[in-house]
Amino acid sequence: MSFLIVGASVAGTRTAIALRQRGFSGHIVLLESEEHWPYDKPPLSKDLLAEGHVPDVPRLLTPELAAEFALDVRLGMRATGLDPARRVVFTHTGDEFSYERLVIATGAHARSLPIPAVPGVHTLRTLDDATALREALAGRPRVAVVGAGFIGAEFASAARGRGLDVTLIEALEIPMSHVFGDEVGREISSIHTLHGAGLVTGARVERFLGSEQVEGVALAGGTEVPADLVVVGVGAVPNTHWLADSGLPIDGGVHCSDRFEVEGFPSIFAIGDLALRRHPLLGVSARIEHWTSAGEQADAVAAFVTGAEPLAAQLPYVWSDQYGARIQMVGMPSLGELAHREGSIAEGRFRAVYTDTDHNPIAQVSVNDPRAVAAFRKNHRRGGSLADLVGQQTSAR
Repeated sequence: MSFLIVGASVAGTRTAIALRQRGFSGHIVLLESEEHWPYDKPPLSKDLLAEGHVPDVPRLLTPELAAEFALDVRLGMRATGLDPARRVVFTHTGDEFSYERLVIATGAHARSLPIPAVPGVHTLRTLDDATALREALAGRPRVAVVGAGFIGAEFASAARGRGLDVTLIEALEIPMSHVFGDEVGREISSIHTLHGAGLVTGARVERFLGSEQVEGVALAGGTEVPADLVVVGVGAVPNTHWLADSGLPIDGGVHCSDRFEVEGFPSIFAIGDLALRRHPLLGVSARIEHWTSAGEQADAVAAFVTGAEPLAAQLPYVWSDQYGARIQMVGMPSLGELAHREGSIAEGRFRAVYTDTDHNPIAQVSVNDPRAVAAFRKNHRRGGSLADLVGQQTSAR
């Protein structure tokens, strides 16, 4: 049996390595559209943008590691189509790659605004994006960030860390309210103004000012935000365009089973940012666009293929480093109701716990409190109550 893995970010690379670690000895080919050897993405919006020494971006795979695991890695090879009947993937070079088992791990790309861009307007998703932004920040521009989600917030934090003027522009009245709810969204987003960034909410971008170089952002209602550099961080779109004529179910992501098998195509798996499946702990169908989930899914696929028992499913987990603070989220707060909160961003430590309709803790967001994350996970595994969770965390301090 052979494997073809399309996409060599965390999900794809980890799948290849996990297959070898679990004893798979067949041929494995990895196709990657970028020319770079696979790299880790969290530092792109954090360390790589900081002022001073340029850090090395951690590599997920090197030529030496590829040789050690007998992986056939093809860089600069962009998939353009799939014929499941023939079991062939087509690429932009005209090459065709056949497979017995296929893993689709092409991730997602940064969503753009439905208005014309001009020079100086950027997105942040790849190493090349981050490198271009690092160079642009060195010119000490006025910065506007469209979107106050995690990516926009992390970029704003990096720009403020360089002492630059920064304004965040957010369509929602309360940033991140769709994730945390109004009360916690308001608290979390206060980190920007506490660190000297401007925050404009309930704003709709009409156009970018300037022609040869961006000069600002024009908002509905006539407000203009001056800027020499604009970063658009308004979410991501699954990279499924190359599957448009394949017959695979790709509405909103690639639909797959609990075993990550694409619905109707048992020889094809989908993992990572584009995989749409019913989460075994959350009870809802969702794409989980988190770094930790990509690795967990990769190992699960390798386990299923080799007949091993996969590790127990975990609640989604994501972290974000902003202005020297670490924000950590476990679970999906939007599925519950806020039941407990303590501390504040201004105090430097904060926690909010969400419960389901039976008042069981199902999600948590915390700031600068790693013990709270461990306590929540332990409490959730044993089915503990909110009183148990709050009590044990309070007594631990």
